[in-house]
Amino acid sequence: MLPQSVVSRIDELRQQLHAHAHSYYVLDEPSVPDAEYDRLFKELQQFEAQYPELLTPDSPTQRVGGKALDAFSSVRHKVPMLSIRTETDTEASGARNFDTRVRKELGLTDKDPPVQYVAELKFDGLAMSLRYENGVLVQAATRGDGETGEDVTQNIRTIGQIPLRLHPHPSPLPQAGEGDRFAVSPLNSLSPRERAGVRAYPIPSVLEVRGEVYMRRDDFEALNDRQRAKIAQGIKGEKTFVNPRNAAAGAVRQLDPNIAAQRPLSFFAYGLGEMTLPAGRRPVFETHFELLQALKSWGFPVAAQTECAQAAPELIAYHQRIGKMRDTLPFDIDGVVYKVNSLGLQKQLGFVTREPRWAVAHKYPAQEQLTTVIGIDVQVGRTGKLTPVAKLAPVFVGGVTVTNATLHNEDEARRKDVRVGDTVFVRRAGDVIPEVVSVVQGKRLPGAEMFTMPRVCPVCGSSAVREDDEADYRCTGGLFCGAQRKEAILHFAHRRAVEIDGLGDKLVEQMVDANIIRTLPDLYKLGLSALSALDRMAGKSAANLLAAIEASKQTTLPRFVFGLGIRHVGETTAKELARHFGELDAIMDASEEQLLTVSDVGPVVAKSLRTFFDQPHNREVVEQLRACGVTWEEGEPALVTQHALSGKTFVITGTLPGLSRDEAKDILEAHGAKVAGSVSKKTDYLLAGTDAGSKLDKAKELGITVLDEAAMLALVQG
Repeated sequence: MLPQSVVSRIDELRQQLHAHAHSYYVLDEPSVPDAEYDRLFKELQQFEAQYPELLTPDSPTQRVGGKALDAFSSVRHKVPMLSIRTETDTEASGARNFDTRVRKELGLTDKDPPVQYVAELKFDGLAMSLRYENGVLVQAATRGDGETGEDVTQNIRTIGQIPLRLHPHPSPLPQAGEGDRFAVSPLNSLSPRERAGVRAYPIPSVLEVRGEVYMRRDDFEALNDRQRAKIAQGIKGEKTFVNPRNAAAGAVRQLDPNIAAQRPLSFFAYGLGEMTLPAGRRPVFETHFELLQALKSWGFPVAAQTECAQAAPELIAYHQRIGKMRDTLPFDIDGVVYKVNSLGLQKQLGFVTREPRWAVAHKYPAQEQLTTVIGIDVQVGRTGKLTPVAKLAPVFVGGVTVTNATLHNEDEARRKDVRVGDTVFVRRAGDVIPEVVSVVQGKRLPGAEMFTMPRVCPVCGSSAVREDDEADYRCTGGLFCGAQRKEAILHFAHRRAVEIDGLGDKLVEQMVDANIIRTLPDLYKLGLSALSALDRMAGKSAANLLAAIEASKQTTLPRFVFGLGIRHVGETTAKELARHFGELDAIMDASEEQLLTVSDVGPVVAKSLRTFFDQPHNREVVEQLRACGVTWEEGEPALVTQHALSGKTFVITGTLPGLSRDEAKDILEAHGAKVAGSVSKKTDYLLAGTDAGSKLDKAKELGITVLDEAAMLALVQG
């Protein structure tokens, strides 16, 4: 005879583990640390191993287990899993038409009160029916053809959000906006029973819960990362998945539940199939909203975005609101669902063919479609980045007609193996740039060639290079390349570069688009008539700009070098180069080895400098700028013995009495110091003005020397 203490302990462990799992998977509020859950789980495993006769299908230890199946057996649904009519009109009229049909079927006039609905998300997953007998999960089946599905019980047991045994979880009626709880619009009136507060719904003796198995986007990305790693290791038979829905469907239909358990799935409940109440029990709910409350009380997750809504205006508002947040949801949806709230009215409305009259799915524009790649172009961005772009046969996706889709970079294009002529899935979500998701390999044309990134810029012919730690190729003709023209001019005119006051984004865009400026030297060839002809450029404004351009001819070597826009060369590096070499020609002719002797120049910066000045186009632009009169004072290369502040790190905070922060920074850097943005253990001095704030507190905490403006100037002079 089994010891009663063992039976009691096993029952206690199972109840504790079920409760902890509900808190973790459904409420997203872990009740114990992982280590404590693991300890309880291991204790239960040991008991069940010692007393196998006490092992039950609903034990938490049985979420993953069992041998792989040869095939799925068929399951005939006691209550058919019917489809819902789809409203393909994605505009507001789709919701209005449904409300009109419902009112007409119910014989309501304009004088009758509005119909109350429940508005839910339409998940892009796999419909599932979960059958419980006496509170224990005994079977899970797919929709199939609505009458007959497949028995996938072993795989569904692996989903942590699905309870293996039902336990009442009474809770007060949630209000809108309570985190991930079931939300109810405060604008709507509820029946007295819906206002009843705390309720504990009796668990039916037979209960079929209908819902959706899906895969979260982050879980999907993590799964594909693991798949890519396996492919890179040469493991045969592995592949990446097209989208979360396909990945979820594939996991549910795995014959081996141990493999299914490795593919993270989630679940939302939204309805019922067969339900048999214990003898003598009356129906437990009158509305669909209350039904969802019961599902939550039994331990099932219900989508937080579910709301009550009255009449067409609130349905429309819900459809529009969810549409705006669609791309920020952690899972995919392709629409929303409206259901008449009253179960009595649902029964009165009945069905047409195999669809309920009391519900409709109001879709959003499709986010994925099939189309054909008719070419692959390479675009050059404002910063010189080369991006392969698939030219597509026009396809309507995500609410717009798409003809181009990004392939991101050469590695991504090769990983997806996109070739001209391929049939591909294209995705567009919200304002996201359309992208090719995957290729339909079975439709590939014979002789289709793999894409290769060009090694020269398609715009200017300069070399295209890819740094060792980057995925992108970049054009090296920064001062010459037409694609980078606007960015190059704006950077050159920046106040920390040569500084051309009044030359902003819109003006540069006008001048470049009108072909008034093709390269930087064209700035110094501008005339008053050409400028005055531009929009919003009166004679006085044009004269002021010409004066600013003329003034910019007198600059400094560090500002000029920084203004060239060489990749990885910022203000500090430009100053170090000028200090070290003394003149521009010496910088342009320096080898990588010589550049590496400069403070603040490492291998990446040295290579970038050498690549830039090795392009004849860039050298030509520099010489033309000199010929236009851009000049600076050059000096002797810096001596090994430098100022006492050389290598010291300053941080500037607060308002200084006589200097701006930029002026103070220039003074410090001119004397060899470095100016950082935040205080750390590496900081030597803090230059503090009034309203210094948290940086001053941190400096005092770390014991860093704090200077005011006068002390800093004395240090520089001394």
